[in-house]
Amino acid sequence: MLSFDAALAAKCYSDSHARCSSPRNRLIERLARAMEITHVETVHSGWAKFLLAAVRLPDGRSFRREIEDHGTAACVLPYDPGRRTAVLVRQFRAPIYYAAREADPAETARREAREEAGLELGAIEPVGEGWTMPGISTERMHLYLATYRDRAREGRGGVDEDEDITAVEFGLNELARLADSGKLADIKTLVLVQTLRLRHPQLFQ
Repeated sequence: MLSFDAALAAKCYSDSHARCSSPRNRLIERLARAMEITHVETVHSGWAKFLLAAVRLPDGRSFRREIEDHGTAACVLPYDPGRRTAVLVRQFRAPIYYAAREADPAETARREAREEAGLELGAIEPVGEGWTMPGISTERMHLYLATYRDRAREGRGGVDEDEDITAVEFGLNELARLADSGKLADIKTLVLVQTLRLRHPQLFQ
């Protein structure tokens, strides 16, 4: 499943604009404030830094999460509008040669949607697959679009006891506005929203 834009909640802390008082944005703000990182331990520090964070939930339960602290990254696509060309680079990435493939990522997408949001997906439309951080991670992301009929399940989802997941439904035009204004901070969500706009433009009219 995709992450909604956590930046929305941060903006609501300091922005008195009316949209921040909507029930959905109050929910996002409450969720953002609900968790607290109580301790961070550095387990490795080299070209990348690996941390172990202790997280406390509002009900007092706590769990640990691994964090790869890699700092800020940048990516640019240089293009020549006159000649209609672009330049890409090749570079050896060790994790790509190490990683193993998952058997059925589409079935994983269906299961995660069911567990995290209570959604039964319809037809799954493949978008593409790629490495999220090939310089440091073996994660290969498979991207899909999929239809659903019923509303997302209210309340928290997830199977594991330390999962704290809430499904939030957005209008497609609102997602498009967030993408155009640079406020859709989750890259996976940004790519899929833009792909949906390209493949099914009638949904945004």
